[in-house]
Amino acid sequence: MTIDRITPIDGGITAPAGFRAAGVACGIKANGKLDLSLLASERAASAAGVFTTNLAQAAPVVLSREHLATSSGTGCGVIINSGCANACTGADGRDHARRMADCTAAALGCEPTEVLVASTGVIGVKLDIAKVERGVKDAASRLSPAGGADAARAIMTTDPFPKESSVEVSSGGRTFRVGGMAKGSGMIEPLMATMIGVVSTDAAVEPALLARALKAAADETFNAITVDGECSTNDCVFVLANGASGVELSERDWPVLVAGLKAACEPLAIGIVRGGEGATKLITVRVTGATSSAEARRAARAIANSPLVKTAVHGGDPNWGRLIAVAGRSGSAFVLDRAVVRIGSVTLFSDGTPYDDRAPEAEAYLKGTDITLEVDLGTGGRGESQMWTCDLSAEYVRINAEYRT
Repeated sequence: MTIDRITPIDGGITAPAGFRAAGVACGIKANGKLDLSLLASERAASAAGVFTTNLAQAAPVVLSREHLATSSGTGCGVIINSGCANACTGADGRDHARRMADCTAAALGCEPTEVLVASTGVIGVKLDIAKVERGVKDAASRLSPAGGADAARAIMTTDPFPKESSVEVSSGGRTFRVGGMAKGSGMIEPLMATMIGVVSTDAAVEPALLARALKAAADETFNAITVDGECSTNDCVFVLANGASGVELSERDWPVLVAGLKAACEPLAIGIVRGGEGATKLITVRVTGATSSAEARRAARAIANSPLVKTAVHGGDPNWGRLIAVAGRSGSAFVLDRAVVRIGSVTLFSDGTPYDDRAPEAEAYLKGTDITLEVDLGTGGRGESQMWTCDLSAEYVRINAEYRT
């Protein structure tokens, strides 16, 4: 099926029909800020998730995986707390994650296995489940189609701003919506989804198809970002599809479904990087001339994660040599004598020749806040990839040196 139009709209996670949300303060955060987020579908929904590849997985990750398997991909809601990761907390942590699902299911009138659970915050701290249980009741009483903004704020930790997006997709005379919210600022590395995110759509999608589509969209959005190369214990992205629009998407609608999910997820992913801990610049890394897209992605990831590259951008230093060095050691095929490096539109190295006389032009460009770095690996291949990252500043060090204190 062809896509007629994808239009950004207001509303965030509750822009699609049949979804309500709320964000409340249940007392997990000592500062009294919102710390419990609830999303509910007004009708039975298909559900899917992608999860961290870290082997040290938090209790909510383990439980949500189990629920998706047990329920065969059906869901009624998502409950998320911030301020405590409930990770590495043993039997108590597993029990607390189950109790989060149980009390949410009771409030929503569904089965516990139809509830997805996520937590974010400090690792190794026990969750005050009594506060969460009281908070769930409060959140359930406040559920509203207008509650998406509070829900997005309630999942924040060190995030400087909430991240919401929503789009309307038109295809062949049919219209459906996709909404989303996400949190993430530090401990971000694309080895799944690298944060916590929730996506909703009012299209009807069979669970297995929905799961494949979410992974495809995440690979080009949440898996294409990095702040500091650190893969967390709690990373997950969930999607609920409730069919409230009356539009049903099948295998033949694959391009439309993936495009809609990607359109909602991409601004969330870029927002995570733009709001990275201590970040002052959004950096787009583009790699071309690779033997395959996988080779290009490997090189792009290496460049995006390089502290030397990130500090050079932060300091406004057009040090193209750092880009060449990272590309050469990335593990991807690389031909130095045919490689090209650009900062913005300024070519600083091409076919074995440096152009240092152009450095002042590149230096002026680096004073901006949205920076593009381009590297052609010189193999003559057609493989290309793109990732987003941010600069590395002294503020990042300060935030993480004081995170627990």
